[in-house]
Amino acid sequence: MALTLALLEGASLFAAVLIGILGWGHPGLHGWGDLGTLLAQALAIAGCCITAFYYNDFYDLGVVKSFTAFAARLLSSFGLAFLLLAALYAVFPQTRIADGPFVSSFFVIIALLLPLRAMSYAFIRSHPFRQRLLVLGSGDLAARLVREIEHRPHLRYTVVGCVDDDHRAGPAAGPPHLGPLERLGDIVASAHPDRVIVALSERRGRLPLRTLVQARLDGILVEDGVEMYERLTGKLAIESLTPSGIIFSHDFRKSFLDRAVGRALSLVAAIAGLVVMAPLLAVVGLAISLDSGRPILYVHERVGLHGRRFKLLKFRTMHRGGADAADWTRDQTDRVTRVGKWLRRFRLDELPQFVNILRGDMNLVGPRPHRVAKYEAFLEGIPYFALRSAMRPGLTGWAQVRSGYAARLDEETEKVRYDLYYLKHLSLGLDLRILFDTVKIVLFGRGSRAPKRRTAEPRAAMATASPAARSIAQ
Repeated sequence: MALTLALLEGASLFAAVLIGILGWGHPGLHGWGDLGTLLAQALAIAGCCITAFYYNDFYDLGVVKSFTAFAARLLSSFGLAFLLLAALYAVFPQTRIADGPFVSSFFVIIALLLPLRAMSYAFIRSHPFRQRLLVLGSGDLAARLVREIEHRPHLRYTVVGCVDDDHRAGPAAGPPHLGPLERLGDIVASAHPDRVIVALSERRGRLPLRTLVQARLDGILVEDGVEMYERLTGKLAIESLTPSGIIFSHDFRKSFLDRAVGRALSLVAAIAGLVVMAPLLAVVGLAISLDSGRPILYVHERVGLHGRRFKLLKFRTMHRGGADAADWTRDQTDRVTRVGKWLRRFRLDELPQFVNILRGDMNLVGPRPHRVAKYEAFLEGIPYFALRSAMRPGLTGWAQVRSGYAARLDEETEKVRYDLYYLKHLSLGLDLRILFDTVKIVLFGRGSRAPKRRTAEPRAAMATASPAARSIAQ
């Protein structure tokens, strides 16, 4: 839905700019050069608007859930679009549009954009054309799926009920329990689902294969609950994965080309970053020295590719002395320096890790490297945690742009879910998406570091963790 909306609005903005320019003075097109200039002008405005909308979360319908929220952010989005256009005109002055056509094109944009977005939200809220889902299971995975679907009305799913032999295992509030698995055929006939989601905690000897096959023949989609959870959330349900599913999966094995492209991108970005940001690095170092003295850098041993250890570099954000700055078992916010608060907010404390990338310790994108003590405890306490070490750690990553700081074991488990999703779906496209989101976090100081709503899902992970892992989190 979000991608469709972005493409539709992008095409509408492009058309609106063309209408605004042509409608102002009907300029004559005397050749391919004039046509090229006109198209470049339209693309410039439309592209800057779409970029500004993306960085204001307009296409995250879980954040901008209503037309009112959209309208409240629209003015700031246009402000960002004007700044982007000013930068673009400075580099490519030939794309500049005269004041009259420029103003008229923005009036046309607003006239097309507001009704289009209003109709989109009306479509999302409407009940027709929603897919009816029937969930098999009432355990943790089924409960998480129902919760995620309820929090995403723009996906246009409606859960008509759950089917399981033990309906008491499910949450007290939620979709109705329609009966046991042995009555699945009758339930499907009466509930008329469009899709059946298999989210049983235990499938051996319980899965009604004949009924599910007949449902497929009748045109009803049958989807694995683990895969649907992954598709909805961008993370893996690691508690529901099976060892055989990991062993025989081809998704966790990446080609030499994928690894080579990622490494080349990391090296180019690290070199460019150190050159371009050299003045900023000097200013940050001076600010730390004036605020809290030396040392400027914080050096700590971390675990990287295949469990090898290396020295991670960061700008120091805490006062020296007292508890170990690497200790995450207690609240240490009172030790964060004044400069450190700003460095953490905009992730500037991570910039020295460009040097780690050049050394070969890290890549630009990948799972964050853990401290040695935490790494050893998590190997025992978090399912499939060792898979993270199959690739180089990163300066930024999927877990960093999708989740907040981890201060407890359950929060760390949540980040591992995202890390394993990244490992499974590693690609240049996903890397670029992570980098775009990282820029948004750095520029606006929001995103991955915002506090997250605590749910029963992480607490369940804490309950199943080993005693050794629980002990470091308490």
